[in-house]
Amino acid sequence: MKIYSLHTEQLVNEPLTNVFEFFSRPENLSKITPASLGFKILTPSPIEMNKGTLINYTIRLLFMRVRWTTLITVYDPPHKFIDEQLKGPYSFWHHTHTFKETESGTLIIDDVRYVLPFSILGRIAHFLFVRKQLKKIFSYRSTVISEIFKSYNQNKSESAMSEIKIGGLEV
Repeated sequence: MKIYSLHTEQLVNEPLTNVFEFFSRPENLSKITPASLGFKILTPSPIEMNKGTLINYTIRLLFMRVRWTTLITVYDPPHKFIDEQLKGPYSFWHHTHTFKETESGTLIIDDVRYVLPFSILGRIAHFLFVRKQLKKIFSYRSTVISEIFKSYNQNKSESAMSEIKIGGLEV
């Protein structure tokens, strides 16, 4: 089984509590997800984030609607939360969202570990398009987050993002 990882960092010039508040509202996921994925939350709003919160939504993959259910397994405001896929397109999906206060604002760190189904076919799919699609999704997300927080405070400096890193580990 191949476990892939994705790591992103983005610095926004906004207080930690404001950034965490934005990310702790699952309804905001649709704002930071590319329209091409057809992202739709099925869980009725408002969704209260806590350890144990279940969130159901659908996305469009290869012209099909796919149902995705995540469970919030860690909730430590305003520093971290973890969502894990219970049902969805991956064999395993573990997404750690970390928020760190810095002198320049808030550092948003995403660490995702994931496994694709279908063994060797999953590896080929990862090489051909999944890796690229995830980079594109997180790049889009970074751009939108920069715009959202710029609009929250026009007088602050531009947001910055480090390189999106995707790697793998054989287990």
